[in-house]
Amino acid sequence: MQSDEVIWQIINRGHCSYKMKTGGATFCRNKYNVTGLCNRSSCPLANSQYATIVEERGIAYLCMKTVERAHKPATLWHRIALDGNYSKALKQVDSLLAHWSRFLLHKSKQRLTKITQYLLRTRILMREKKPRLVTIPAREQQRESRREFKAQIAAQLENSIEKELLERLRSGTYENLHIKSLKNYSDQTQGLNFDSRKHLEIEYEDDLGPGLS
Repeated sequence: MQSDEVIWQIINRGHCSYKMKTGGATFCRNKYNVTGLCNRSSCPLANSQYATIVEERGIAYLCMKTVERAHKPATLWHRIALDGNYSKALKQVDSLLAHWSRFLLHKSKQRLTKITQYLLRTRILMREKKPRLVTIPAREQQRESRREFKAQIAAQLENSIEKELLERLRSGTYENLHIKSLKNYSDQTQGLNFDSRKHLEIEYEDDLGPGLS
């Protein structure tokens, strides 16, 4: 036959894997602890009759432990799913813990209130649209940067070729056969920037004479 007082003395004075000491208080990390504090009345290990509220996948469960199930650890906790409505869930807790201690009844109601508020905030946050963060692989980023660099080099090369051809036309490299067209082209393109990558068409007139036509 187990003794709750002996178990508590061992846990309190010895080692407990759920105990977490801080500068102000001592907390309990056991998920069945109804208050989260490490003390005699809140310890789920040192109380044969115990009740608490836990939440799993958006559903609140009332977990009850009695001394009759102490010899079966697999069925030690009896779980009852509570209603999704807060007022109905409170009535369920009142009816199921009617003959239990007032401490467990009051703390279970407080825990149910906190879980209900937590689930409500979760639903509100899920409705809000948030920006989705997408990671870019390093190799893909390097590949895109190389393509951009090559495209800039190709664009500068085309600009230089275009400027060289215009300079040759102006200097008379092509035997001044298209001076008139070049003059019209210069009037049309005056004030334009060749780096803007705009395509311009040049119309050439046939002034070669009767022997070269």
